[in-house]
Parts: sequence; structure tokens; C-alpha cells
Amino acid sequence: MILTEMVPEIMETFRTSVLCSCDKRLVNCCNNRSIYAILRRDIHNNPMKGMSDMKFIIIGKNIEVTEGLRAAVEDKIGKLEKFFTEETEVHVTLSVEKDRQKIEVTIPVKGNIIRSEQVSSDMYVSIDLVEEIIERQLKKYKNKLVDKKQGASYFRQEFIEKEYMDDEEVKIIRTKKFDIKPMYPEDACVQMELLGHNFFVFCNAETDQVNVVYKRKGNTYGLIEPEV
Repeated sequence: MILTEMVPEIMETFRTSVLCSCDKRLVNCCNNRSIYAILRRDIHNNPMKGMSDMKFIIIGKNIEVTEGLRAAVEDKIGKLEKFFTEETEVHVTLSVEKDRQKIEVTIPVKGNIIRSEQVSSDMYVSIDLVEEIIERQLKKYKNKLVDKKQGASYFRQEFIEKEYMDDEEVKIIRTKKFDIKPMYPEDACVQMELLGHNFFVFCNAETDQVNVVYKRKGNTYGLIEPEV
């Protein structure tokens, strides 16, 4: 479908939005998300308006990644391209559990992993929120991210050269040492409960590697293992 084939009402909405030069107006002016997806697709196909240089890998859990959702993710998260070099991978997971609509965004850069997740009752709201959080993270920890030579190559020169508010100093106020005993993950969970902690570090008797178990919602547990 091309713009000239749309009904006059949609054409007028599109003209107004383009004159505003603000993609966000498209959402405000056009509540029908299927129409929004069409408009975004037509804008992307228009050579006068560039597409995001970021490479999106989007998957859904208990939710279909519709054209409207994909367009919203690429449009909103794509605003982060002003910070990253071309072809930066963005891994996005959309999931639904009852009335919890969650988006998880992970951007791997050498030496660091930039990650954020947001939950709300509306997936489009979650998408809006997660972009704002990541942008704040990038500005807040910019110096620490680009100080590492291997990490600086993932960011645009404009971002590297621009001055933001000084990073907050990371303060470690306590250090604790303890023996790491070999045990199975299930036993580590029991030990964690006995100590009244939310996580527990141990040596996995099955792999002889340092692992971490932690408490999750719904009286369940998680296991963190190193990637070899």
C-alpha cells in the first residue's frame, strides 16, 4: 500500500504529522495501530527519511510480534542510534503474563552489556519507557563506557565527544569474604533461605564453576552460570 492510495482522512493525518516532523505525532494523531504501522512502513520506504542503522532482533513470548509492535519498537528504540555506530545489534524480547506486558532490551557492546526491562499493562507504554531508561543509562555512565578502548568503537563520535553530567561515583562500602563450598543448586537455594538472603554464591558441584542462585517472584529460583 502506498500513501496515494489511502483514504483522504488518513492522508490529511499523514500530511499534518510530516509537517510537524515528529514521529510521535503519528501515534497521537492516529490511534489505530494498524494504520500507524502502515504509515511507519511508508515513511521507511521513503528515501527522504532514513531508517535506523541499528539491527533489531525481536522475539515474542506468549505474544505475536505484529507489524504494529515491530514498527513501534524500531521507531522508539531506533532513537538510540544517535549513540551507537552502524549495525549495532539490539535484542528485544516482548512477553505477556496475565496483565503484565514486558519488554526486555539488551545491547551487547564489547566489555559491557546495556540492558533494561519495563513492565506495564500496555506493551506500547512499556516500549516508550524502556527507551527513556536506556538513554538515561548511556548519558549517566558515558565516561565509564567509552573509557575502555574496546568499548569506544561501538559508540558514535558525537556521543563520545559530548559532555554530560558527571558520572555518579560508584562507592563500595563493604567487602565480605567467605568460603565457597561445592554444592548442588538445590542445596544452595536451601542455604540461601536459611541465611535469609535474596541470592547465594556457591561452587556448583556438577560443573566445578562459581554460580549464583537468586529468588524470583512466585516462590521460584534462578540460577546464574558463567558462559565459557
